[in-house]
Amino acid sequence: MKFFCAVTFLLSLASVAFAREESILARVTSYWAGEGSNYASTGERLRAGHCAVDPNRIPYGSKVVFADGVCTAVDTGPAVVNRKAARLCGRTASQLKAIVVDRFFETKLEAMAWTNAHPEFMTLQIVRPDLTEN
Repeated sequence: MKFFCAVTFLLSLASVAFAREESILARVTSYWAGEGSNYASTGERLRAGHCAVDPNRIPYGSKVVFADGVCTAVDTGPAVVNRKAARLCGRTASQLKAIVVDRFFETKLEAMAWTNAHPEFMTLQIVRPDLTEN
């Protein structure tokens, strides 16, 4: 009985650890300073390391982990929420259903260079804000 309780306890801890991060397929686009407002929808001044997300899917303050860095979700926009980029260029069912993450860059040159060097769709890790404050 003690063994059963110990295993159950350890499994419950493991489920919490695995719930900290979520892998999700995303159509990743980019935007830059001067393309619109210099402020995010959360009121923060946009800077490198920020990204726009659908806050109903990825809460503001979440860390979005890319292969080459981590961004913080602070902004949104209609094209991100309605997943326009995924719906227009997705070829498979999973791509057509993918979320859109719009990564912010300081200049158009940086944004275009990053976009051209990376695939349109990628699997991202999402770490929710309530789990990053430990």
